[in-house]
Amino acid sequence: MSPGMWRSLGEQTPVWPGRNWPLGATWSPESTNFAVHAPHATGVWLCLLDDGPGEGERRFPLTEQSLGIWHGALPDVAPGTRYGFRADGPNEPEQGLRFDPEHLLLDPYGLAVSGTAEACQSVVVDPAFDWDGDTPMRRRWRDTVVYEVHVKGFTQLHDRVPEEIRGTYAGLGHPVVTDYLRDLGVTAVELLPVHQFFSEPALVDRGTVNYWGYNSIGYFAPHAAYSASGDRGQQVTEFKEMVRSLHAAGIEVILDVVYNHTAEGGPDGPTYSFRGLDDRGFYRRVPDPDGGYDDTYWDVTGCGNTVNSEDPLALRLILDSLRHWVTEMHVDGFRFDLMSALTRTAGPDAIRVDMACKLLIAIGQDPVLRHVKLIAEPWDTSMDGYLVGGMPPPWVEWNDQYRDTIRDFWRGGSEGTHAVATRLAGSSDLYADDGRSAYNSVNFVTAHDGFTVRDLVSYDHKHNEANGEDNRDGTDNNRSWNHGAEGETDDPAVVALRRRQAANLMATLCLSNGVPMLTAGDERGRTQRGNNNAYCQDNEISWVDWRADDAWLDVYAVTRAALQLRREHPALRQRHWFEGRPTIVGGPKDLAWLHPSGREMVDDDWWDAGLRTIGTFVSGRPLRQPGPRGEQQIDSSFLLWFHAGAEPVDVYLPENDWVRAGEIVLSTDPGLPVGTRGEVGGVVTIGPRSVVVMQETDA
Repeated sequence: MSPGMWRSLGEQTPVWPGRNWPLGATWSPESTNFAVHAPHATGVWLCLLDDGPGEGERRFPLTEQSLGIWHGALPDVAPGTRYGFRADGPNEPEQGLRFDPEHLLLDPYGLAVSGTAEACQSVVVDPAFDWDGDTPMRRRWRDTVVYEVHVKGFTQLHDRVPEEIRGTYAGLGHPVVTDYLRDLGVTAVELLPVHQFFSEPALVDRGTVNYWGYNSIGYFAPHAAYSASGDRGQQVTEFKEMVRSLHAAGIEVILDVVYNHTAEGGPDGPTYSFRGLDDRGFYRRVPDPDGGYDDTYWDVTGCGNTVNSEDPLALRLILDSLRHWVTEMHVDGFRFDLMSALTRTAGPDAIRVDMACKLLIAIGQDPVLRHVKLIAEPWDTSMDGYLVGGMPPPWVEWNDQYRDTIRDFWRGGSEGTHAVATRLAGSSDLYADDGRSAYNSVNFVTAHDGFTVRDLVSYDHKHNEANGEDNRDGTDNNRSWNHGAEGETDDPAVVALRRRQAANLMATLCLSNGVPMLTAGDERGRTQRGNNNAYCQDNEISWVDWRADDAWLDVYAVTRAALQLRREHPALRQRHWFEGRPTIVGGPKDLAWLHPSGREMVDDDWWDAGLRTIGTFVSGRPLRQPGPRGEQQIDSSFLLWFHAGAEPVDVYLPENDWVRAGEIVLSTDPGLPVGTRGEVGGVVTIGPRSVVVMQETDA
């Protein structure tokens, strides 16, 4: 069909000229302004979808174009109206031009999306909302405890959340949930993707869906399926209400954002939006060393495409989206999926990581974004994309080296304790050399991608058969240990050991220097039945089970106690690096590493492959960091023992001026309950595979 013939079908009278900013649909009582970027199009139509039996479509040509942006304004467009765009122009895929007016396209700046992947439309939204005085909390990183959570999966089975709002934004903001998070000690939820997303066609074809949501298509729109109240803009209001409720409970909201690729996939994937408006600009191409044009998508995300963050309008969209979620939706920060893919700059023959790329510079200079929490997943699917320790300030990073080291230690790894001590103290090898602090390390032992803590101590191998990929998907590098039986077992000895090991992992995470990130449900023994890649399991494999009959509530108690210690004692969440020397003349060392014999560790000890026990003395007299008014801070001192050995060990409390009598305040050893005292010069026998924390007492 030629553009001229198509243009005559259902076309309405011209719209007002409007303006080319802001992009998207901007509603007002007088008119709604529409602006969309399609620089190579020869014609663009605004299409309004009517409600009613016929659900007809009214088309309005946008006759105004400036700087590649087509725009116009229409009076009498009510909030909740569904709309889209049709764009005409060359259909020359080999040149990155894929115009087809048969496609009704989503607005890249749309604030809400209605419908399904097969029939989806953007929605005009009135953004007005009563925030009731809500303001950013700006909690310091060293005081932050992150909880990675899936909006649907966390409350879908929660028997105390009203049934009609389970699995929704409203469910996550319910007092039962906020009370639980606050009681546990969580200060920030990190939500798996809530930008509007669709499932990949290949998943749909085999009867599954994209549950995690790493397949975004609407970077300004809350995912409609998580709304209990509707998809005509109600999802925006419900999301804001959730944020307001979480903030009222003292809990910040961090979004996991996926700007590195879109749901349009490879060149043969579906066309929802970007491909039909500016395919050439929005997606990266393989460099052509001869200086020509290569239309082969460059894919370092494993999802078929990579967003070209060097393109001015793609960069603008990312920045506008981030600012929208901060200013309009009141979120407190972002975790960037596959951040390395967005740091690339293109040369004549390669696309390389560049820490001076446009995106990093723009975010670092932005007066809104540079002050929110910014977390990088510092890798992509390439070898050169592994950037752990390499992100510039003010970024913090997911530290997978922490994860691997701590997992290995508790399953009986033999590489010695040097790496363990480094991770416990904040990973100075990664962050100290460029002036960053221990809180630049986001420590975790599990995340959405991989085993849960319960599965980490219950399976030697992944069991992903339910995913329909013949168990080929998911990593084989799990660093897990089933403790004698693969999967669930009734053996009481195995179950008891697993629960103690789970408690060890959680206690170690919560008491390490840096920012702890817990995965939702790990504190109560959530299992995915050995599935370490449950991205397509929107069912009980992934949802949190709130029943008490199989909950590992002893693990919950240890996790809660460890977070309480961390919260109440600044000695256990320090900003400055430990230096292994006194903070005042004649005082104790700020940190000392102890051998079970009671002496300080020496060089040979660090590389002793048979040593399974490490002690940490942390001084609170005084702290290196001053208080908020510059005052000297005095706290308790602590002695922490991490014993990963299979046999009991006698640890000697050293006789010196800085280790005093102590009382056990946290223990995973059933033989050493909380309240047990230890005296200077005495011996404490720690049972196999246990964490014991002693707090200094006056006598």
